[in-house]
Amino acid sequence: MSVWDDEYGISVHARHQTTKENISEILKGFQRDENNKGYEILRVNGWDYPALIETYQTASKIAREEHVPVLIHVNELTQPQGHSTSGSHERYKDADRLAWEAEYDCNVKLREWMIANGMATDDELKEIENSIKREVRDGKKAAWTAFVQPLKQEQQELLSILENVANSSDNKVFIAKLKNDLADINEPIRKDILSTARKILRYVVSETSSEKNQLVNWINSYIEKIQPKYSSHLYSQSPKSALNIQEVKPTYNDSSEEVDARLVIRDNFDALFSKYPEVLVFGEDAGHIGDVNQGLEGMQEKYGELRVSDVGIREATILGQGIGMALRGLRPIAEIQYLDYILYALQIMSDDLATLQYRTNGRQKAPLIIRTRGHRLEGIWHSGSQMGGVINLIRGIHVLVPRNMTKAAGFYNTLLESDEPALIVECLNGYRLKEKMPSNIGEFKTPLGVVETIREGNDITLVSYGSTLRIIEQAAKELQEVGIDAEIIDIQSLLPFDLNHGIVNSVAKTNRLMVIDEDVPGGASAFILNEVLNNQNAYTHLDSKPQTLAAQQHRPAYGTDGDYFSKPSVEDVFEAVYNVMHDSNPTDYPKLR
Repeated sequence: MSVWDDEYGISVHARHQTTKENISEILKGFQRDENNKGYEILRVNGWDYPALIETYQTASKIAREEHVPVLIHVNELTQPQGHSTSGSHERYKDADRLAWEAEYDCNVKLREWMIANGMATDDELKEIENSIKREVRDGKKAAWTAFVQPLKQEQQELLSILENVANSSDNKVFIAKLKNDLADINEPIRKDILSTARKILRYVVSETSSEKNQLVNWINSYIEKIQPKYSSHLYSQSPKSALNIQEVKPTYNDSSEEVDARLVIRDNFDALFSKYPEVLVFGEDAGHIGDVNQGLEGMQEKYGELRVSDVGIREATILGQGIGMALRGLRPIAEIQYLDYILYALQIMSDDLATLQYRTNGRQKAPLIIRTRGHRLEGIWHSGSQMGGVINLIRGIHVLVPRNMTKAAGFYNTLLESDEPALIVECLNGYRLKEKMPSNIGEFKTPLGVVETIREGNDITLVSYGSTLRIIEQAAKELQEVGIDAEIIDIQSLLPFDLNHGIVNSVAKTNRLMVIDEDVPGGASAFILNEVLNNQNAYTHLDSKPQTLAAQQHRPAYGTDGDYFSKPSVEDVFEAVYNVMHDSNPTDYPKLR
């Protein structure tokens, strides 16, 4: 690990940011000695090239041969231009500091060292410097020409079309001005080109001509060709995309027993560890006790501490380690004990993991699986369901919300055949519920982006996920007693969402829709409603206003009473659905209260 220390954090001096103004001084307690393990901490000046080379050689030897982590604290670095173009260092450094930086500039010091050691003369170095400057200028010019030339070709192609559009239009004067403005741009960017085309289209919107059609076709073709340059590879586009993995249903035989659901997930992990030698699990309480819900019971004893490991309670570190492992070909499963602990790692998930394929145009992948559990525990901590925030911050990572452990196990099986990262949120209150043990453990696969109808009905479509579904199933039984036949759909995955538009097919049958979850109002339920109404156009089938039923705006209050008054209960679901039916048929469904 390297800390490159120029004594400033952007424009603020280290004395305002770092204890003792020195990070290696603070970390002395981590320094190993003959009796205790720890880090090796090395210090070196950034302008001293021979010392830098020697230090990094030493660090490499220690890390590779002794397997000891090394921290290199590089001091006395200079900032030739400050932190950024908008943060010139003349604004925050005094004259003495600027003079020191000029004297100890890294390139200046390297030059002095080369001359002092007879590696080159001053004249020889000047010739090299001049040659390099010419090479850089030529390279810059060539690179810029290669970048601009296609844009100029696109500009000329559009200008030719616009000339014809102007000559055939009653608004020639206005079109010609925009066309000429585009022609005057010597180094156009794509925004200039497409923006001009789209503005001119407005002037011919009421006209009918082949020239207008040519412009429309050009705009559509241009967007189809260019947009992927800026928007592709948010998710995998390779044959190993998780969306290409076919569903395999769990199978059962006469000897399949009803067991605690945790045993389904445990035995599935056991099968995966045997099947994939590159799979490992590490995280909070994952090792010695087999995770807090015993979904990994006995796995460390069977497969060793390297593959089933305990780590410290440092969510950001866990995510960082997982990304690094996944980049290097391992298949890590990072255990974050509870869903609300994900918040401590959200920045790394959002900035580093979710963007990796996107910002490298699919050239780098880190198929890290993040395992956690959430929903429906009674109390402020570990009980929040911050899914609305999560799904809107980590686009690029699949977000999977299985209702039981068999579905969760199927997601792990699917993902380990893919090349994509995912977050799996297991139901925290589901480990001790009974599920039948599949006979094809380790082989069945839950598909991503596919909803499942878990109860057929004709009067209203109820949409949800995770632990809330058990509440809804009970409410549906009670609604049946008063003549209301509810259809229940399990979303299963929030990202991706209902790729086959199964929900709109249900709404076409029932003509009513309610989205229920335990996130705050406007959270995941708003995301779901937007998908169903705007992307699936379910509004065309509705006979009444679509409804959402979410938790209160605060974290759940403590205890069973707190849960009842904080999150949707069976009675909440019953009354909300009943009120929808009352609005449409008050005779058969008189007002409750």
